[in-house]
Amino acid sequence: MTYTYLESPIGTLLIAGDASAVRRIFFPQREKAAKAEPVWTESARGPVGMAVRQLREYFAGRRIDFDFPLALEGTAFQCAVWQQLREIPYAQTISYGELARRVGNPKAARAAGSANGANLLPIVIPCHRVIAGDGTLGGFGGGLTIKQALLDLERRVRSI
Repeated sequence: MTYTYLESPIGTLLIAGDASAVRRIFFPQREKAAKAEPVWTESARGPVGMAVRQLREYFAGRRIDFDFPLALEGTAFQCAVWQQLREIPYAQTISYGELARRVGNPKAARAAGSANGANLLPIVIPCHRVIAGDGTLGGFGGGLTIKQALLDLERRVRSI
């Protein structure tokens, strides 16, 4: 796999993929960039480079969706959840229960939440747009500060 780092308003992101698709986006951990695997090669070419450009545009408020190739690696249920996440409009949120309903299993809110948490391509597959049924943020792999920052960015851009 190839990788590169992207300085962003939420910290340094690590983006990894291969010649055909982006496979992972890692949030910073405790304010430090995630580390690339020793066997990976640093390069911002191909899909990884496309991701960098599009994420920069997203953070600058000039992009609301992404069209670079992605490789989804998960169970059929996880992939169904991730596809539904991509359908959530920019700057909007839904509950975990609503996500489960959209996947076709209204009683599977916890399972949908687990699949949401297993998302390896955050921001691009917008797991940050799923919140608790009572309107609170719920959990987030990047931390609640990052989740709130992403939601605030989208709301700010949408209001312009």
